[in-house]
Amino acid sequence: MSSRELVVLGTASQVPTRHRNHNGYVLLWDGHGILFDPGEGTQRQMLRAGVSAHDLTRICVTHFHGDHSLGLAGVVQRINLDRVPHTVTAHYPASGEHFFERLRYATAYRETARLRPQPVCGTGELTGAGASGGLPPAPGEAPPPFKLFAHRLSHPVDAYGYRLTEPDSRRMLPARLEARGIRGPDISRLKRDGELRGVRLEEVSEPRPGQSFAFVMDTRMCDGVLALARGCDLLVIEATFLDEEAALAEEYGHLTAGQAGRAAAEAGVRSLVLTHFSQRYADASLFARQARRAGFEGELTVAEDLMRVPVPKRA
Repeated sequence: MSSRELVVLGTASQVPTRHRNHNGYVLLWDGHGILFDPGEGTQRQMLRAGVSAHDLTRICVTHFHGDHSLGLAGVVQRINLDRVPHTVTAHYPASGEHFFERLRYATAYRETARLRPQPVCGTGELTGAGASGGLPPAPGEAPPPFKLFAHRLSHPVDAYGYRLTEPDSRRMLPARLEARGIRGPDISRLKRDGELRGVRLEEVSEPRPGQSFAFVMDTRMCDGVLALARGCDLLVIEATFLDEEAALAEEYGHLTAGQAGRAAAEAGVRSLVLTHFSQRYADASLFARQARRAGFEGELTVAEDLMRVPVPKRA
């Protein structure tokens, strides 16, 4: 099983259907688990998908419409019921602080876990030393091996998309290491110091580009869509309407399948996941056709509930 994959919990938009639960997506990334937009039924979908509360390290809410957030109450209570030992950080639009607090304390329960709210106040980095308003890790907890960014989107209520970016690194080349007599713990020392016994790191390694992931929900086409998607290995994006309903999509602050495909093509996305489908459509294959017709030629997935989508291997 891939250590980097998207677990799809729900793919409906405003109204769930017999086959599509409300929104919910978990990105598993090297021991971290980021839950995006927990709509109603998320806790049960996690059970069906084999994702536990202990897998979650962050929760990211794009906006406070019910199909993206009403499952938050159950998830928070499950984190406490299961006594998750590590801190779980929650990101959400700062303007929806009152909604977050109402959902967090929707009913009585015993608080046993550390839930750390970190509301999003504007476009920028949410993690790391350079984060605007970012909080340091809790004592004894290492910082995440990635940076998380938020970017404002265009919807009738305050909404943000999220982007995870892994820093570039270097891939060690075993044959070159062996030829220079560098083995065992010396490899770690070379990576840390950049030089060891006259051997420079660049001589025994090659660049290893970091991977990236973006999550774009409920929005009209705007600068934020392309900023989040640019160069992504895996993009999850709403495609609520087919192109024939473009005027309706614009009115209600959504994308069509063609707009999503065109944005992914312009941004150079490698793997595209379409989701958040209106209940009016029975044939999901139409979304893929319109995304292709708009120019997207990469790997394309029309999301289904409980599907797992691996992050593509490095180029």
